[in-house]
Amino acid sequence: MDDRVVIALFRHGLTEANQRMAYLGWSDSPLCAEPQIISSTSRYDIYFSSDLSRCVKTANLLFPNENVFLLHHLRELNFGKWEGKTYEELKNEKQYQLWLSDFFHYCPPGGESFQQFTNRVQAGWKKIIKVIQTKQLDRCAVITHGGVIKYLLSQLAPEQKEFWSWQIPHGHGFELIFDRESLRRSERCTLLQVVPLTEKEHG
Repeated sequence: MDDRVVIALFRHGLTEANQRMAYLGWSDSPLCAEPQIISSTSRYDIYFSSDLSRCVKTANLLFPNENVFLLHHLRELNFGKWEGKTYEELKNEKQYQLWLSDFFHYCPPGGESFQQFTNRVQAGWKKIIKVIQTKQLDRCAVITHGGVIKYLLSQLAPEQKEFWSWQIPHGHGFELIFDRESLRRSERCTLLQVVPLTEKEHG
């Protein structure tokens, strides 16, 4: 058995709402048809995904014919009443201005606080790690959202960087490589690398 465990984090493909720079949390939006559909030659022992359709569809594009386990814990932050709205539509609202000034302590109306979001993501991460450890798996893929990946990298990447410092393009993936003992102790991974992806034309 290999002493290394690889956990890959993939962000879903670009959606129509992303394209117009709207807040997209628990609501959903179709993936853009253009320019290309992403695919991956990498394969894993098990696949997890947010239960929102943009992630499920991305998982099916990346890993066709694979069984994907859905976890609501892997959803993006719930933006509440700001779902589907843009900065231009919200910029004059006092609550929105406060949230922009202190994202960690203010909450979107009807949405989640950052603490609620991170508690949920941590619960999902623990479920994933428990499965990996119980089944003694070596490689795992997680298809989720930009905010989820930023938070996990801020907690687990070898280089310590703040949440907002991470740039996570749509349709890209990162592999976190742990030794099993470090993973068991919830320590940072030993290596972080970009997952090679390819583009394929429609048709």
